[in-house]
Amino acid sequence: MKPSVLFVLSWTCLCALLPLTNCEEKRIPEEKLLVVTVATKETDGFRRFLRSAKRFNYSVKVLGRGEKWSGGDYMSAPGGGQKIRLLKAALQEMTSEDRIILFIDSYDVVFASGPKELLRKFQQAQHRVVFSSESLIWPDRHLEDKYPHVREGNRFLGSGGFMGFLPNVKQMVSNWTGGDGDSDQLFFTKIYIDPAQRKSINITLDSKCRLFQNLHGALDEVVLKFEDGRVRARNVQYDTLPVVVHGNGPTKLQINYLGNYIPNAWTFETGCTVCQENLRPLSALKETEYPLVMIGVFIQQPTPFVSVFFERLLKLQYPKNRLRLFIYNQEPHHEQQVSSFLQEHGGLYQDVKTISPEEETDSTASRDLAFHLCREDKDCDYFFNLDVEVVLKNEDTLKILIKQNLPVVAPMLTRPGRLWSNFWGALSADGYYARSEDYVDIVQGRRVGVWNVPYVSGVYLVKADLLRSELKDYDLFTSQTTDPDMAFCHNVRTKGIFMYVTNVHTFGRILSTENYQTKHLHNDLWQIFENPTDWEERYIHMNYSRIMKDKLIENPCPDVYWFPVFTDVACKHLIEEMEHFGQWSGGGNKDTRIQGGYENVPTIDIHMNQVNFEKEWRKFLVEYVAPITEKMFPGYHTQAHFDLAFVVRYKPDEQPALRPHHDASTFTINIALNQVGIDYQGGGCRFLRYDCSIQAPRRGWALMHPGRLTHYHEGLPTTDGVRYIAVSFVDP
Repeated sequence: MKPSVLFVLSWTCLCALLPLTNCEEKRIPEEKLLVVTVATKETDGFRRFLRSAKRFNYSVKVLGRGEKWSGGDYMSAPGGGQKIRLLKAALQEMTSEDRIILFIDSYDVVFASGPKELLRKFQQAQHRVVFSSESLIWPDRHLEDKYPHVREGNRFLGSGGFMGFLPNVKQMVSNWTGGDGDSDQLFFTKIYIDPAQRKSINITLDSKCRLFQNLHGALDEVVLKFEDGRVRARNVQYDTLPVVVHGNGPTKLQINYLGNYIPNAWTFETGCTVCQENLRPLSALKETEYPLVMIGVFIQQPTPFVSVFFERLLKLQYPKNRLRLFIYNQEPHHEQQVSSFLQEHGGLYQDVKTISPEEETDSTASRDLAFHLCREDKDCDYFFNLDVEVVLKNEDTLKILIKQNLPVVAPMLTRPGRLWSNFWGALSADGYYARSEDYVDIVQGRRVGVWNVPYVSGVYLVKADLLRSELKDYDLFTSQTTDPDMAFCHNVRTKGIFMYVTNVHTFGRILSTENYQTKHLHNDLWQIFENPTDWEERYIHMNYSRIMKDKLIENPCPDVYWFPVFTDVACKHLIEEMEHFGQWSGGGNKDTRIQGGYENVPTIDIHMNQVNFEKEWRKFLVEYVAPITEKMFPGYHTQAHFDLAFVVRYKPDEQPALRPHHDASTFTINIALNQVGIDYQGGGCRFLRYDCSIQAPRRGWALMHPGRLTHYHEGLPTTDGVRYIAVSFVDP
């Protein structure tokens, strides 16, 4: 028998073979452990590995730095022989026989605990070498029958992690004569399934994942355990807490997800893998010293609230002379908004480049071009992607993202009322969306931090240095099988670059572009169902929310209530929409019956159903008028049904006034759409029974009063200009 086969029976080594109870005071000292890994290139994954090692105070020796990788592609074929070659050479220089070697991958590995726990569990395994285990056999299925059976746990060897005493590990790799592209997994497998070698080296598998957790084939077995401010990956099948977590095979991205928690460089409540010292300060910089950012604006489809998008872009808190704009517009419908913005504000920016619909450039080519322009410009520091459906409410977003100092980082945005967001927490086996364990908690803000994710879209910041190095390929967005955003993220992941999303701040939301019609003059008016939050911000008076809280409601006449409801923009858009339609009724010269209703005193008007706005108008009444009605008239409840809702026009030479009458409704809403003294003279409303007049209606304010019996009223003459009022006769 070879001398190396005879165990060195020092008490420390013998203790590894005895029950733990006999060795409580003779545990392997932590300084005897050396972590050995191979990393020919410093990737984000490798840097994360080193952070986790530092966090738990592991000693690490890195092999192969600066050497060209020729060990193959793990995703398509066996490989990894280069790792064994480098390990074999490094071990020859080591002589301490009680040294413990932990040999693991690094690009897709994180530590979940420290050396003390790892060594204790290694000793409890009572073998000289312990390999990680898997439930799937790879790379040669034909060897399955030769694997020894295990009583419980995984049966197959994983080569991405093993640990053992130096003499035994040396013995194990001593016969390696393969090439760099040969399979390390197959090499170690053949040793393990050979009974003689397995016994000689004294190898076992960590079948229940007490030391190592390989994620390939085991995603359903692993959950995150949050306890006492710490986070651990837990194998629920075997009820174990592995120390080393390895995202091997197709699950490399899942280790990115788990790596958000293991280790926690900040506290559990406030962070994840991004360390505070990584942050880039901007506050001390002069405006001329700010990083130069190219903002890529992409308009690919008819989208609501594009004018508001450009208003928000203008409000972005960043020196305009340090911003360059690249605006791609595929939609003729939005040419006017783009043109207006550039005419009024384009000169504020350092440079502007536009691609119009006439140029017939597709969205994929435009994104590749935008990246290339930043890549080729040596002054460009960042590229900020901003799709037009992004509602960026936080004016400091760009500063916040730059401060993170990350390769690719996105602000988290969601669609109101839904779990739809601009990131994915995990990927399915075919590279599409999969919900990660904590996706909902992140989206809903129950977990806050900076999260390593496999996919971002819509809005994100990319370091220009990446575009000149790892991402120097021109066609990053081009793919024959997937959308441009998925192609880009795939290319980023393939290069080993991490993408992040932050929900530390509130940034905004994502618009719905579904069912957006372009057949009207002001199409955003019709968005009260699809994008209610944006509709409200655009069209509902800023003081509406104060009506109840601050009693911002007036009572100018008995049972007549006056309150703010519309913005100036809402009033302007309603007027322009009606004038654009143009089919004003003749003030009684034609049948004024509309859908079963009729006007007691006909007016010059256009009804909401004539412009297909009746559903949206009722939604407005239900959401914004009914609550006021029920508050002011206790015991009355309304579903805001109406037969008549219209915009009426008063002109001195057309129909200047309205004779006394009762409204055929339970209550009436009159909203002044333009401003007395500016747009017209005269006008107002007089309630005859109370001899009470309102002669200076405020634009955007609603006048609400009962109909039928008590509030006999007349419209006072408009003496100059044109007066517009939105009228609703509402019944329960």
